[in-house]
Amino acid sequence: MNQNEKHLGDCIRTRFAPSPTGFLHVGGARTALFSWLYARHAGARGQFILRIEDTDLERSTEASIDAILQGMAWLNLDWDEGPIYQTQRFNRYREVTEQLLREGKAYKCYCSKERLEALREAQMTNKEKPRYDGHCRNLTENKEAPFVVRFKNPQTGSVSFDDLVRGPITVANEELDDLVLVRSDGAPTYNFAVSIDDWDMKITQVIRGDDHINNTPRQINILNALGAPIPNYAHVPMILGDDGKRLSKRHGAVSVMQYKEEGFLPQALLNYLVRLGWSHGDQEIFSVKEMIEFFKLENVSRSAAAFNTEKLLWLNQHYLKTEDPAQIAPAFAEQLKAIYLDPANGPELTAVIEALRERAKTLKEMAQMSHYFYVDEVSYDMEAVRKHMGADVKDALKFAQEQFAICDWQREAIHNVILQTAEKFSLKMGKIAQPIRIAVTGSTMSPSIDVTLLLIGRERVVARMKKALEQVG
Repeated sequence: MNQNEKHLGDCIRTRFAPSPTGFLHVGGARTALFSWLYARHAGARGQFILRIEDTDLERSTEASIDAILQGMAWLNLDWDEGPIYQTQRFNRYREVTEQLLREGKAYKCYCSKERLEALREAQMTNKEKPRYDGHCRNLTENKEAPFVVRFKNPQTGSVSFDDLVRGPITVANEELDDLVLVRSDGAPTYNFAVSIDDWDMKITQVIRGDDHINNTPRQINILNALGAPIPNYAHVPMILGDDGKRLSKRHGAVSVMQYKEEGFLPQALLNYLVRLGWSHGDQEIFSVKEMIEFFKLENVSRSAAAFNTEKLLWLNQHYLKTEDPAQIAPAFAEQLKAIYLDPANGPELTAVIEALRERAKTLKEMAQMSHYFYVDEVSYDMEAVRKHMGADVKDALKFAQEQFAICDWQREAIHNVILQTAEKFSLKMGKIAQPIRIAVTGSTMSPSIDVTLLLIGRERVVARMKKALEQVG
């Protein structure tokens, strides 16, 4: 644990608090992972809370909430408390608002939208920082007019905190205006709700993106006004796309569940995300157990991390090659179904995974490569037929077909038939293996020919070779 961290009791409590205005994206998933790892690293003392910040009633949707929960479940980031919804805590926010108004730490602001826009325009014209001018700060009467509730931010001094990633940060209070705590419709603003939530939920470490750094001094001032403990803050760097710009939809798959649809394994994405801005020596491959054991905020970089799709593909293939095929099989079955292939209409999924995992980088790619295992008939690459299946191999193909129909259907016996055919017709192995491959798969690409034939099965092999012989001139 970093020596600068304050201890708020024996418990370590972190939180992930997404807004359900879209899907769980890569940046949010990494924040969730870092918060989850920090809590899990603390063992029995650590607790991870999931909070849904759904106070934006216009933009928050049930579909987004479902997508966030699905993404967390797919990544196996389990939570100890929650999901806690801010919309179910409005009474608590009203209670604290009334307390701050009573204590003179907040006030009602009746400024019209037109006045605020005119103020902003004047400040921009004068090249001043746009900020509220405190017009209603010292009003004593209550008007019969719409109002917002503003926080009486201290006007002197400064706010300092020791960021667990970026180090000491100090902001002068004169740089902060009297922010709105409650909108005119009674809904709490982000900074207000978050401050109360972190206090009530006894959050000890707030781990979030560095786009929230400007919010932190405001939240600390609110917590100080309430006499609440101040959590430790850690702001992790942003993620950039391959082009060096902030990661966004234009970079392709940024939704976590989109990576699932594209055939990535959750352990590969987790391994990739943990290395975006964090390191443990030169190690690249981490099990979840190792991530939990080694994770420390002091090893999080201050610099922005660059997302590299090729690196993610490399990691995914590593996991495809090393994971137990039985663990991968359910996800592979989903990929087959997505391209209208029936997993039951072919060989065992685990056998296909073992045959193709050296060739495929994703399960989606593997499913596309597997087409000929799960259909009764294949279509032919006619260019390959013309190139490899001339009249000179017709007799050899016919002989091989006859032998396949009667041989023991085991890999070694299948291999021996191919050898026997090559010797009988004085052909090199490739000269007969490639025509057989085209005959049974439709193309020149497949695993080793004996494995391919074994998995396709005798009945389909014989039938396809018979059909292919009709294509031979």
